[in-house]
Amino acid sequence: MYGFELFWVVIIVLAVIFLGVLLTFVPVMLWISALAAGVRLSIFTLIGMRLRRVIPSRVVNPLIKAHKAGLQVTINQLESHYLAGGNVDRVVNALIAAHRANIELTFERCAAIDLAGRDVLEAVQMSVNPKVIETPFIAGVAMDGIEMKAKARITVRANIERLVGGAGEETIVARVGEGVVSTIGSSDNHKKVLENPDLISQTVLSKGLDAGTAFEILSIDIADVDIGKNIGAELQTEQAEADKKIAQAKAEERRAMAVAQEQEMKAKVEEMRAKVVEAEATVPMAMADALRSGNMGVMDYMNLQNITADTEMRGSIGKMTNENKNTNDK
Repeated sequence: MYGFELFWVVIIVLAVIFLGVLLTFVPVMLWISALAAGVRLSIFTLIGMRLRRVIPSRVVNPLIKAHKAGLQVTINQLESHYLAGGNVDRVVNALIAAHRANIELTFERCAAIDLAGRDVLEAVQMSVNPKVIETPFIAGVAMDGIEMKAKARITVRANIERLVGGAGEETIVARVGEGVVSTIGSSDNHKKVLENPDLISQTVLSKGLDAGTAFEILSIDIADVDIGKNIGAELQTEQAEADKKIAQAKAEERRAMAVAQEQEMKAKVEEMRAKVVEAEATVPMAMADALRSGNMGVMDYMNLQNITADTEMRGSIGKMTNENKNTNDK
């Protein structure tokens, strides 16, 4: 009797374990939820998902959501998108949002946008509710040399047709910044920019900056315009300083050349003096030879000495006369 009761206990335990494993592998409750929502789904389809390493809830719950929203989406489409690495729930939410907003969006395009790394739900929401992108201060210099700093607000709407392969917000901001700089640079006077800042937005908006991007620019508004530095005056000052340094360098070069020429002249004078001293040193020897050879007599020598003494006396008298004249003038 005891063995018979033990046998039934073991059978019940095994049955409970088998039922638990079965319910874990086969999502019966999920299948019941799908049937209750009006989605016809075979239990073997859920088992096949388990075998294909697909989490059934990640596919069935979005399918129920899409069915309730009136979308024609199949289980195979959602499962294939899941296996491709996409976000099934986000794709279904985007399709529902597009359907509610009367935006034409197919499942294939929505899945392609999701697989491309774009947030397709955000894109649909941006199509309904445009986004405002605020740029940092963009500096430009007018023709009169005054720097202007402008901040723009760009209102964009997502272009679903160009989400795959289209450029992002950074490209929009860069293009608008380039347009603002070129518009300010083409202005004759910075006062015109201050008086009519809408000229910047009109000029930039007319250039079609949203070409090749994932957005459509609705408007460009100049939020703030500030005056920066006087770049023209700074450039002129720097140019004047550079010209001054160049002139100083040239003057220093001329001075150095003059000093070199002066040193060269002094060297030549010293050389000539040395030659004169050398020549004077040979005079006594020449006179001695003349006396020995009889070409000069004693009286001739005495007359030469008298002439030399007379010349020196006249030079001393002239020097004293000049000194006395200078003293009287003072």
